[in-house]
Amino acid sequence: MRRHSLSLVGSVIVGASLLLAGCGASTPTATVPSAPAKIGNTALVALPPQVSPNWWFPVMSAAACSVYNAQMNYLMYVPLLHVSKTDNIDYNRSLAKSVTPNASGTVYTIQLHHKWHWSNGSPVTSADVVWSAKLLLYASGSGSLPWNNCGTGIGGVPTIWQSVTANGPYQVVVTLNKPVNPVWFIHNGLGQIFPVPKSVWDIHKNLTNEMTFINSVANTPQSPYYNVVDGAFKYDAAASKPNNQYWSFVPNSSYDGHKASLSKLVFQYEASNTAEFSALKTGALNVGYLPYSMYADRTQLSNDAFFTTDVFGFNYAPFNFNINAPGGFGQIIKNRYARYALEMGVNQPAISQQLYHGYAVPEFGPIPATPKNQFNDPSITDPYPYNPAAGKKLLEANGWVMKNGVMTKGNLKFAFTMTYVAGSTSVKDISEILKTDWAKEGIQVTLQSQQFNSMITVTNQAKANGSKWSLNWWGGGWAYEPDFYPTGGGLFSSTGGANYGGYTSTTMDSLIKKTYESGTPSQVTSRLDAYQSWATQDAPVLWLPEPKLFNETALYVHGVEASWNPVLYAFFPNYWTVTH
Repeated sequence: MRRHSLSLVGSVIVGASLLLAGCGASTPTATVPSAPAKIGNTALVALPPQVSPNWWFPVMSAAACSVYNAQMNYLMYVPLLHVSKTDNIDYNRSLAKSVTPNASGTVYTIQLHHKWHWSNGSPVTSADVVWSAKLLLYASGSGSLPWNNCGTGIGGVPTIWQSVTANGPYQVVVTLNKPVNPVWFIHNGLGQIFPVPKSVWDIHKNLTNEMTFINSVANTPQSPYYNVVDGAFKYDAAASKPNNQYWSFVPNSSYDGHKASLSKLVFQYEASNTAEFSALKTGALNVGYLPYSMYADRTQLSNDAFFTTDVFGFNYAPFNFNINAPGGFGQIIKNRYARYALEMGVNQPAISQQLYHGYAVPEFGPIPATPKNQFNDPSITDPYPYNPAAGKKLLEANGWVMKNGVMTKGNLKFAFTMTYVAGSTSVKDISEILKTDWAKEGIQVTLQSQQFNSMITVTNQAKANGSKWSLNWWGGGWAYEPDFYPTGGGLFSSTGGANYGGYTSTTMDSLIKKTYESGTPSQVTSRLDAYQSWATQDAPVLWLPEPKLFNETALYVHGVEASWNPVLYAFFPNYWTVTH
């Protein structure tokens, strides 16, 4: 899963950018002339407030695991498997021509297309796939690595992978150490492989040294190592001047897929939602998002088209279960009733109507109801609907008493700091609503805003050292990418790379493992339903309503809505056109 925030092109990759701590490189400072939106054949795209891409290598650090960084990957590199809008594999847009599992689900033979080439003219071969897969697995191992893959725990990475070998230049064979559900493994295991050119990157002949080197250039897209790509776009330049921070791309003339008609693609940093709206209004941006708080002002954007898009994911905020969480929060939140009490203080219907203007659905489990998909179990209902009075009684029934307006039990007070992402009026308003409703239960909350990238880095540290946070919300949630088959291995298993709050449950671990097993279609469905039911009942995170994304595009920019992929939480600008 990758973090996303609640805005379209902010979803791009998907919806949220990540910060890599200690990446060893500064923000790029190369400059490029900035063209007005209506001059030339340029798409000027808004990033979400205070979000910037900061990890450019397609195997991403857990501390940089966002859809925005992933969007950059989709521009520059072709994945081994391209997942379609319906959560199936589109082999025409994949490096792989086919994937054939054996009868037991232990061996997967991957046949590569012959059509794909790197921008230096060399063919994409099995050597590139094997080297990239081995790096992915190595980055997912334990030990004192300089960084850890954000997909660790998803698709059996790395524990069930026995070997990855080449059988000629266009065939790769992946062998597992036990039988598994092939649909799950193809989606979540093989689906994580984003090959890079081995001839360019394999310079140290040692994966530990290679990891260190990648760390040093992860946030340096102007490095010559990123010059050789097989995707639709090549990195062009960036600027970090105050009030003019952007990252630009140009078409890859050697791309073997649907070639871009744009002459340039620019992603623009935005300090706030207000600044982004103003830029849309003046034409300084021609692809962006409509802030939820400015929905009533959308008529001011008379030269734009408004549309909404779905995300195959859910909105949530993680709890810090670590014993070292401040104020004894970890001791409190380990109790399911405490998590229920907090959930009973989330007025999802009101938030949907008042803040998201009716364009949101309630969430109380990990598999979304929208967009419609084959994985959601519609029989599961909300076990903790909004009811602060019932939440208060639940705490009292478990020994908590009100003292000076705060629920207290022994030397513990149900009081904590909720950190929310800066730059979004809607996120701030929702946080204020949560604080007010939780106070009705005797739960005292202090609100604190923080820049997105910094928050992601801090949140990622919970498992390791119990860093000083209790409940963090980056203004969005997760898109099922790269865990396209929506089990919780990366997020809720005790060893998951995205289990940032350190949640642990032997029942959850067991149920997740069962979803990986081979079986009949009914058995596979039953296991996924059982996992979904338990995740709903155990409330491992704070579920929040999931809104549609509000998008705006200039009337002369075409194809943005049609190119949106809700499963990848990404759009594909090589299908956009600009007319004047």
